[in-house]
Amino acid sequence: MSGPPDWFPTAWVLLAAAAALEVVWALAMKESQGFTRLWPSVVTVGAAAVSFGLLALALRDLPVGTAYAVWVGLGASGVVLAGITMLGESASPLRIGCVLLILAGVVGLHLAEGHA
Repeated sequence: MSGPPDWFPTAWVLLAAAAALEVVWALAMKESQGFTRLWPSVVTVGAAAVSFGLLALALRDLPVGTAYAVWVGLGASGVVLAGITMLGESASPLRIGCVLLILAGVVGLHLAEGHA
């Protein structure tokens, strides 16, 4: 069996998975209470390691500036949204607007990469 078809954006899927794991490790770090709780600390370190590994794989095919900005932008946006929905953090219009601006930048970088 061969790999994915040529049209399948493997690097972008890896990057999205890496960003999702960034959300996981950030939330687990919050739950670790400064690395004083074992299992949230283990999840933090494990998710961070896998996130970095997936980012490294995506960097084989994507420019570092684009990949890193998308990884951080999606991860940061995901953490803010998870904080709002799961932790009761503020959902002020300014915060939501800022997340939308970050996501617009991520989409712009993805679209610009297709034209490079």
